[in-house]
Amino acid sequence: MDTAPMPQANANPRTVRPDVIVVGAGIAGVTTAYLLQREGRRVLLLDDGAPGDGETGRTTAHLSDVLDDRFTEMERIHSEGGARLARQSHCTAIDTIERLAREENIACDFVRIEGWLMLAPGQDPASLDREREAAFRAGHVGVDKFDHPPAPVSHPGPCLRFPAQATFHPLKYLAGLVRAFQARGGDLATGVHVTGVGQDADKAWVTFGDTTVEAGAVVVATNSPISDLFAIHTKQAPYRTYAIAARVDKGAVPNALYWDTLDPYHYVRLQPMADHDLLIVGGEDHKTGEARDMDERWARLEEWTRVHFPMAGAVEHRWSGQVLEPFDGLAFIGHDAGRGERVFIATGDSGMGMTHGTIAGLLITDLVLGRENPWAMLYDPTRQMTSSLGEYLRENLDVARRYLDLVKPGEVKDEAQIRPGEGAVMRRGAQPVAVYRDEQGQVHRRSAVCTHLKCVVHWNPGEKTWDCPCHGSRFAVDGTVLNGPASAPLPAVDGGDTHGRHAAE
Repeated sequence: MDTAPMPQANANPRTVRPDVIVVGAGIAGVTTAYLLQREGRRVLLLDDGAPGDGETGRTTAHLSDVLDDRFTEMERIHSEGGARLARQSHCTAIDTIERLAREENIACDFVRIEGWLMLAPGQDPASLDREREAAFRAGHVGVDKFDHPPAPVSHPGPCLRFPAQATFHPLKYLAGLVRAFQARGGDLATGVHVTGVGQDADKAWVTFGDTTVEAGAVVVATNSPISDLFAIHTKQAPYRTYAIAARVDKGAVPNALYWDTLDPYHYVRLQPMADHDLLIVGGEDHKTGEARDMDERWARLEEWTRVHFPMAGAVEHRWSGQVLEPFDGLAFIGHDAGRGERVFIATGDSGMGMTHGTIAGLLITDLVLGRENPWAMLYDPTRQMTSSLGEYLRENLDVARRYLDLVKPGEVKDEAQIRPGEGAVMRRGAQPVAVYRDEQGQVHRRSAVCTHLKCVVHWNPGEKTWDCPCHGSRFAVDGTVLNGPASAPLPAVDGGDTHGRHAAE
């Protein structure tokens, strides 16, 4: 797919004296930094990569106020009023993206389109009626029921049509928003790996390397918070989700959002290109670190696509991303209770990262400036999980059983069993070791114990990474942190990297 050139860093983080530090330059961090800078605060935006290098660069970019966990479920957990507020916040987020794109002259392919929720075969059609009624109560008064989606989409129906949804190119939007942030005096520093966040009575700070930078407030927008060791990670679970992009002729598919009622569900949108369109299809989710059949999952996505969108041509791209699922369906945005009133977090995207990230920018800006916001209690990171206690207990018991990996035998007994381009966890006495053999035959050995809360990482053959099944930390084969909550790399063991023999092909 076409990409957008990102603006370059324009600041030395060691010399800036900011009012607010924002850690993480994805949709949540950039939106927060831009809005605070626009309000007259001096903001330092930090990232260890370029803006959009994380999960924002992997999104399928649906902009929807139709909640990921359905309005019926939101009513059950958060009450009718809570569902209405949640829908209102996502609607406002879409309006905000549209407004900022217009005000800052950002060409990001933003377009208003319809959304189609398609009942999966074998499911109760009455569930769509209940969902439509709950959507009405949440303020979505224009929802209609149809026997099938628009032709030539091949789906038996029935389905619900939601008006006033949208889509855009997330990296074009992000690049434009970063440029606007810098034009307003904002400071961007990249290549900065933050390892610590804290506060005292009159200031907050971040640390990286041997440097500490202070500010009046710190916002941690790293997808999974690096500032919180434990509490917030017991309230959400990391999932991998998969996507493909298939070539289609211009006009072959009505431009809309499509998703079904399966669990996990499929989700579809179009991305316009110069002389064709790309049909982007996602799904096949699983808990992070709990699967190795990535090729089969991409294949199943393609199979589903060719059944429901028979006009799809060759698959030109495939990728995966990470989704953090809060147990009650809504993001955690606000004060980090473990750090105090000067540290803020945004996490728990629940498959709606572009709107949740924009909500984070709006809400955290109000909190930093001391303004009231009607969504503050709804997204409060300290909220209790009483209405979703069963899910809370199940997920945390699943994490607990993962610690048994510390005493399990290795997956292979000899490094010679590991083929080029593959990895496995082995035992070195009592120590689990993550061993990867690259395509040139070099062996990379790192501790297999996640540096966050000491779970054993698992090999991800689709991304060539080591993924933690407990809280979603991910590491490159050289141990570098790719995703938090871990902030420290996997340490080298047994000499780290050596050339070694491998099994015959």
